[in-house]
Amino acid sequence: MARRDRNARIEPTFGGPLPDDGASGFFVSEEDRVVPGARKGKASTKRRATSGGSGGGRNGGGARGRKAKRRRGFFGLLRGAVYWTMVLGLWVGIAGAGMIAYYGAQMPAATTWAVPDRPPNVRIVSVSGQLVANRGMTGGEAVGLHEMSPYIPQAVMAIEDRRFYSHFGIDPVGLSRAMVSNVVSRRVSQGGSTLTQQLAKNLFLKPDRTYGRKAQEMLMAFWLEHKFTKDQIMEMYLNRVYFGSGAYGVEAASRRYFGKSAKDVTLPEAALLAGLLQAPSRLSPARDPQAAERRTQLVLAAMRDEDMIGDRELATAMSTPATRTAAYWTGSEHYFADRVMAELRDLIGEVRQDIVVETTVDLVLQTFAEASIRRLIDDEGKKHNVSQGALVSIDASGAVRAMVGGYDYATSQFDRASEARRQPGSAFKPFVFMAAMEKGLSPDTVRDDAPIKIGNWAPRNFNDKYHGPVTLKEALAKSHNSVAVQLAREVTPAAIVENAWRMGIESNLEPNLSIALGTSEVTPLELTAAYVPFANGGYRPDIHFVNRITNAKGEVLYQHRTANGPRIARPEIIGMMNAMMSETVSQGTARRAAFGWPAAGKTGTSQNSRDAWFVGYTANLTTGVWFGNDDASATKNMTGGSLPAMAWNEFMAAAHEGVPVANLPGSWTPGSGGNGTGTGVLARIEDILRRDTGPNHTASIDAPTPQGNVGEPARPVGSIMDIIMGN
Repeated sequence: MARRDRNARIEPTFGGPLPDDGASGFFVSEEDRVVPGARKGKASTKRRATSGGSGGGRNGGGARGRKAKRRRGFFGLLRGAVYWTMVLGLWVGIAGAGMIAYYGAQMPAATTWAVPDRPPNVRIVSVSGQLVANRGMTGGEAVGLHEMSPYIPQAVMAIEDRRFYSHFGIDPVGLSRAMVSNVVSRRVSQGGSTLTQQLAKNLFLKPDRTYGRKAQEMLMAFWLEHKFTKDQIMEMYLNRVYFGSGAYGVEAASRRYFGKSAKDVTLPEAALLAGLLQAPSRLSPARDPQAAERRTQLVLAAMRDEDMIGDRELATAMSTPATRTAAYWTGSEHYFADRVMAELRDLIGEVRQDIVVETTVDLVLQTFAEASIRRLIDDEGKKHNVSQGALVSIDASGAVRAMVGGYDYATSQFDRASEARRQPGSAFKPFVFMAAMEKGLSPDTVRDDAPIKIGNWAPRNFNDKYHGPVTLKEALAKSHNSVAVQLAREVTPAAIVENAWRMGIESNLEPNLSIALGTSEVTPLELTAAYVPFANGGYRPDIHFVNRITNAKGEVLYQHRTANGPRIARPEIIGMMNAMMSETVSQGTARRAAFGWPAAGKTGTSQNSRDAWFVGYTANLTTGVWFGNDDASATKNMTGGSLPAMAWNEFMAAAHEGVPVANLPGSWTPGSGGNGTGTGVLARIEDILRRDTGPNHTASIDAPTPQGNVGEPARPVGSIMDIIMGN
């Protein structure tokens, strides 16, 4: 065989015999041949015949080809996915860098950046300019990292930034994890910010949740990491961060919660402090000890995961939780100050300079309020098995003049006035009766106070006493449950819920028939606020705690605009409600509240006397009082007409001393209003007929509707006159 020249050109062959040495060059087979006119017949047929005769058939080379194509398809998709992921990541990086550069260009030159000397002070003063509280860097000085307990920075790193000493200000791992978590949960559940970023935000930036602020935060974090050591950054952070209850910095927090320096903090105490950083106000042990303890155990577990502590230390810390010192601040005005601090962010954003907050609180009234709550618990607490009380007083414009959130602020900073949700009992009934007035009934409309049963539910009157046909005025004054439930069925629970929300209730309310007896929980603050329209003529007030905020230069940062709120009730409706609720004070369940001024209101007692209320008002002030126990345990025979009415009397009598007497707004006389029956002369006829029906007469409701039905109400069979007039 002749030797083939390596330099000889090998031409492709078409249709001829294959060369002996198949590996000697490239060739084009029939399968690769382009046949002109293949779409029109023979050529395509020939091509199929040729390829079919190649020996592979359907089960031969064709199957292997398809498998190879599938393999090439899978890996091709994988390569494509990797490629486009890299491309996308590159563009995201470019976009991120561009965004950071854009917002960075709007910032001052880095050479002008400087860490502020200290956090600002918040001076809170009363309506007359008296000091209520100083909040800010109070009660603590800066402590060096080498001076404080080593458990503190360890606990903070374990729960807030585990890679603090290894990242460069931004933690890509933590940021990626937070992004994935947020995408999976479809909400912002994690932030991914490092301690350096948090320090940058607290030192320099506003709390706005914008991309621009986040970009500036990253640049500031890079600058801090460049200018300061890790220990310096940690020290600045711990000396400035907010730990709740007005404590800024670890030294202030240590003295606030434990009565000791940060130098002496133990492991469980350090874990408690670190746990506060997620939500300082909500997790404060002074406000919610159980939530603080749960968070503390989470921090201890994180420290063990990071090998900062051993199993023995973990077990010891878990079994010996941190103990909180009893007294730091005293005086009920600090409940008010806490509420003001919670309002500041919404009013002016992040506080970055010394400010003076001029509030609505009257310290004279605050003293009266605190004295009435404390005296009654001291004198009557054991007798009635009651340990806590709350009082809120609001003027006609919505300004909160006094607020007591508990028996003793020094031992418990939980604000029962604005945060505790409890069942109002019969104190909710005015919204039921007001809905009835708006449906056309009036105070002298008659309903039959008798035992009723709705499905399996049989609401009962207090002490199981019933009074037969009564006017709505008397039913509200004497707090007859039977009549309230009948009215709820007539007007529908949905109408009652709408009415309560319109008047100022903000909590969720269940639209069922039991709402007539106050089974949906509310706070003393919102319930009191919802009574203010009765006192001011039907206008919904703007409830507020702050009048004005100024800085150290006297520049006004915020000014409350005093204006009448929207009218939410007609004058004639307010007149009828005031006529009915005045009866409560003069000869109803709140007789102990009377003090010489025209006043109205409603008592309330929840099931088993767990909560006792009286919310009442004059043309000057609307005041709500609550007594009960934090664990919702039952009291001993306490009603809204006992301690709450007595506390209300003491406070209001002192508050109105020397104030000119004023009548309640609106007016109503018997027989002058309402489209319901039982008004005027008819009511007097009903009085005569009571002798025939008697107090033991039983009312029934045909086709009872199960509790919770908010459809068309069935009409109850009531008194004779109701039947005659078609009610």
